[in-house]
Amino acid sequence: MRAGLTRALLHPVAKPALFLLCLAPLAWLFYGAAANQLGANPAEALIRRLGDWTLRGLWLTLAVTPLRELTGLAALARFRRMLGVFSFTYASLHLLAYGWLDMGLDFGEIARDIAKRPFILMGFTAWTLMLPLAATSFNRAIKALGAPRWRALHRAVYAIAVIALMHFIWMRAGKHNFAEPAVYGVILAALLGWRLWKRPSAKRG
Repeated sequence: MRAGLTRALLHPVAKPALFLLCLAPLAWLFYGAAANQLGANPAEALIRRLGDWTLRGLWLTLAVTPLRELTGLAALARFRRMLGVFSFTYASLHLLAYGWLDMGLDFGEIARDIAKRPFILMGFTAWTLMLPLAATSFNRAIKALGAPRWRALHRAVYAIAVIALMHFIWMRAGKHNFAEPAVYGVILAALLGWRLWKRPSAKRG
């Protein structure tokens, strides 16, 4: 069974299929906006759902390595960068939707909002930290930086995930709705716990 899954993951169609899957939520959101199917407050719905898909993309990116090691499917590693780039894409669209639909692209007002509201500051910080990761997510960047430095830089994704979760928690705090952030928190704790557990064995190796 593992051999069959490996062949499927290495198939030339696998990456285009993942690309289309990652694009599908965005296509659905654009359709929903055009067809007026995003509810009574479409701007807020668009901003929130783009943020949701940013978190899902980040968590899936972090889950690739544990899943690869637990299942023995080394071919899963080839999808990690694509998932990371899509996470950044959704984060950028989330930020753009906030700046455009919420703030009317008034950059002075946006700057004041970032300084005034902690959850906006956390979201902007997470996006800013994602920038160098997205900019170095290509083979040329790996060669230019060298693999050890590239890996060290991209470990920042764990800090980004924590900051993004804080952004989500504080955003929901106004309505005292912590059920969904708690689910994301448990999953992230498991992913971070796995990494901490593996680190000593990696050092011994």
